[in-house]
Amino acid sequence: MSNWQIIWITIKRYNMSAMYNPPHPGEIIKEDVLEAEGINVTEAARQLGISRVTLSRLLNGKTGVSVDMALRLSQWLGTTPEIWLRMQDVYDLWQARKTKRPHIKPLESRENTCSPA
Repeated sequence: MSNWQIIWITIKRYNMSAMYNPPHPGEIIKEDVLEAEGINVTEAARQLGISRVTLSRLLNGKTGVSVDMALRLSQWLGTTPEIWLRMQDVYDLWQARKTKRPHIKPLESRENTCSPA
């Protein structure tokens, strides 16, 4: 599979996920890169210049894509780092929105809070 095919699959999966729970970027790497290319975790980690444990944590959704990892992935796969960071942002935001959050009142402008002199 060419890098362009990997990029296309990645973009397609993320565009489709706008309406439902998006996959973790590690899942994309595991399924659309490693499994599709027949590369094991140890070899992928070696090519990326990281430990097997670090890559395994990413692939299993235990950690997110950092700026450093986004740069490594972009060089390795011929993508941009922004794609990987955006995927992580979309995933994180979806997860955060599922969490119950306290009600926060909208910002009150100074005009509404100051009494006339």
